[in-house]
Amino acid sequence: MIFFLPWSLSRSCCECLVHTCRRKKELKVRTVWLGHPEKCEEKYPKNAIKNQKYNIVTFVPGVLYQQFKFFLNLYFLVVACSQFVPSLKIGYLYTYWAPLGFVLAVTMVREAVDEVRRCRRDKEMNSQLYSKLTVRGKVQVKSSDIQVLDTTIYKSHKNFQFDLSQTFSSLPLQVGLLDLELNRLTKALFLAQVVLSVVMVTLQGFLGPWFRNLFRFVVLFSYIIPISLRVNLDMGKSAYGWMIMKDENIPGTVVRTSTIPEELGRLVYLLTDKTGTLTQNEMVFKRLHLGTVSYGMDTMDEIQSHIIQSYAQPPAPKVRKSVSSRIHEAVKAIALCHNVTPVYESCVNGASTEPESTEADQDFSDDNRTYQASSPDDVALVRWTESVGLTLVNRDLTSLQLKTPAGHILTYYILQIFPFTSESKRMGIIVREEATGDITFYMKGADVAMASIVQYNDWLEEECGNMAREGLRTLVVAKKSLTEEQYQDFESRYNQAKLSIHDRALKVAAVVESLEREMELLCLTGVEDQLQADVRPTLELLRNAGIKIWMLTGDKLETATCIAKSSHLVSRNQDIHVFKPVSNRGEAHLELNAFRRKHDCALVISGDSLEVCLRYYEHEFVELACQCPAVVCCRCSPTQKAQIVRLLQQHTDNRTCAIGDGGNDVSMIQAADCGIGIEGKEGKQASLAADFSITQFKHIGRLLMVHGRNSYKRSAALGQFVMHRGMIISTMQAVFSSIFYFASVPLYQGFLMVGYATIYTMFPVFSLVLDQDVKPEMALLYPELYKDLTKGRSLSFKTFLIWVLISVYQGGILMYGALVLFDQEFVHVVAISFTALILTELLMVALTVRTWHWLMVVAELISLGCYLASLAFLNEYFDLSFITTWVFLWKVCVITLVSCLPLYIIKYLKRKFSPPSYSKLSS
Repeated sequence: MIFFLPWSLSRSCCECLVHTCRRKKELKVRTVWLGHPEKCEEKYPKNAIKNQKYNIVTFVPGVLYQQFKFFLNLYFLVVACSQFVPSLKIGYLYTYWAPLGFVLAVTMVREAVDEVRRCRRDKEMNSQLYSKLTVRGKVQVKSSDIQVLDTTIYKSHKNFQFDLSQTFSSLPLQVGLLDLELNRLTKALFLAQVVLSVVMVTLQGFLGPWFRNLFRFVVLFSYIIPISLRVNLDMGKSAYGWMIMKDENIPGTVVRTSTIPEELGRLVYLLTDKTGTLTQNEMVFKRLHLGTVSYGMDTMDEIQSHIIQSYAQPPAPKVRKSVSSRIHEAVKAIALCHNVTPVYESCVNGASTEPESTEADQDFSDDNRTYQASSPDDVALVRWTESVGLTLVNRDLTSLQLKTPAGHILTYYILQIFPFTSESKRMGIIVREEATGDITFYMKGADVAMASIVQYNDWLEEECGNMAREGLRTLVVAKKSLTEEQYQDFESRYNQAKLSIHDRALKVAAVVESLEREMELLCLTGVEDQLQADVRPTLELLRNAGIKIWMLTGDKLETATCIAKSSHLVSRNQDIHVFKPVSNRGEAHLELNAFRRKHDCALVISGDSLEVCLRYYEHEFVELACQCPAVVCCRCSPTQKAQIVRLLQQHTDNRTCAIGDGGNDVSMIQAADCGIGIEGKEGKQASLAADFSITQFKHIGRLLMVHGRNSYKRSAALGQFVMHRGMIISTMQAVFSSIFYFASVPLYQGFLMVGYATIYTMFPVFSLVLDQDVKPEMALLYPELYKDLTKGRSLSFKTFLIWVLISVYQGGILMYGALVLFDQEFVHVVAISFTALILTELLMVALTVRTWHWLMVVAELISLGCYLASLAFLNEYFDLSFITTWVFLWKVCVITLVSCLPLYIIKYLKRKFSPPSYSKLSS
């Protein structure tokens, strides 16, 4: 028992520690000290935007770690370090350390520039001044100094940068799919390099210190993995970013993360926010339907004339209501049934001041009136009543005032108000008109809630469907006149229900519902949430490009469905499956089975139902949802948005892109493979945290179809060509060592190797970043070209093996040709083979180019000129008297012709008999 005591004691301590760490945070009562945050016991994060990756201390270690975690750079670090060992030394130290240092220097400069830009943007946002109320009065404070419990003054015309749960964000270090694919290919090359070295040692017969010879061969063939690959790709990424920001067709676009422009060309899923991204969050009144007559935007002047007429003459009692009186009743109901408050600002010398606090100083003029409400729909309706002549000029807790076309003020006392809830889907108000004493109960709400409340009619359901198909948000407006006795009875029962201890909510709802019977249907309104410019053609463009679009929004189901239809996210002839609310495993199972039977239909699901499905049937739900042409998730929290992004990444292995404009979209944007932020009315949190920032949603079409496509295809071509450049010289080295008794002696030394990878071939190879297969206009006109990129055919093991075969063929021809044609002197082999190698590389660039740019021609001429000029200084490697003879010239031309001509012939035949998809367009 004594021996087990320490073990049992430590185990109990561990269990206690685990229990302490896992237990939920205990909820406690807290005291809120408004205006005195220093008295608060619980500490909260600052209201600071922080998007930097590093700080001064972590910059160098962080960049080095990010570079050396790639196999390519780590490999070259090991090779460079091996040259300090005398027995392993192959050539000069600078031939290994200079390229590695150059690569790291370029990377650090690029990262430093990105980091400084992020820091400046954050500093600009954090330095914005706001007014804070203190015991000493109003003081100006920076946005970053605002704390929880501070009391601040908000002006409606100023962006509100207070979002303590979202603005503190740190950009994740992102690596593109192309980089990962190239990393895998470099590992394959390393394996080939090791195998080749083992073969050399085996053919050598494992003589002497064979292990040392093996490592020398590994170092000797190290150029099979080109160190310039990393720096070429990084410089290419910077070039793509510069091209994006300089594109006049997408002004204001900013590349905030320059490491992943190729990701824009590989996207399969686009997850978008609704409000402020697809829409402008500005509601516009579009339609008024009275049952027998409908009014649109082009007939609003008729309504205005009816309103002027109805208030100009006293109403005459009629058995059947005229159109004028029906319009008057409908407009008055819309002007009274809402939660809108008019706000006035006085202007002093052209500048706005704080809203006036006294009614006596207000003149109710139209110039300085603005409307504020929790619902933008309500604001749109009140603005419309103002446009037709009935204006809301004042509102307080007990009354509201309307101004008639003649300027008379009508006062209505608010007796009761029933706010809108997601359960009831309607709101109501009871008012008493001051002039007549009439009591009226007005109500408006969704058609599904109001259909059973209003009197029987034969047009409401049909017209609601018609407006919904047009993408309009509908509201049914009704009224009920009450006598004084009826209202007193209701008020008595209503107050009694509110005092109930048990089932208070149910009893209050029951009393209110007693009024909601046989109400007079006044009208049906249609309001449009204005879409961003060119949203419809942009979404159609993305769909044709094979991109599946998911809309994730916090709005209610009806609103989300409406926008999905109006934006043509869901086409007119496409069915919509609304996922019914589920709360347990059984309900989720039944609803998933019902959904499985549907084909080619869009899915609309709420956040609560989504959470239940993911808890019990994650794989099944994601599999079914991915088959839908479009998915709409409503009532989504920011956490759920990010969760959906990660689910698509895990279950599909496809690239995702998230786009949004507000602080609640930051988590989704940062979780995606590619994040795009829009600078909108909700501030700059999303654009600052994103990889790319745009000013309008329509710009995403050109960003993906043109820049994304070009970036991926160019980087794929550039990466494979740089690897070809390393493989061809490694093939020549292998042939040379094989012929000369498998000696581990370098074919080219010193400056020849450094010059080959830099001034002799770097400019033409890098000029491939200017290449394009089709013009931008064609890429936008035929978005189907983008669909091919998602399959990754531009960079695959198939294309890689083709380049390997080309490299082996050309390397063998160049080396064997030089050995056959040299005149008894080794130095002639070096001169002939190296010159033919340079010319072959320049011709291969020309073979790879699909559309010539004048800078490509300049790069070819500069590289050729640099090589010819340097021949005068390379007497250490070349015999100057020999390279100026016709014998040297014809031998070099023959070898170069044999190495390149067959490839040109193959390219011509392939283009003639099996042309790529873009060839017809480019011609």
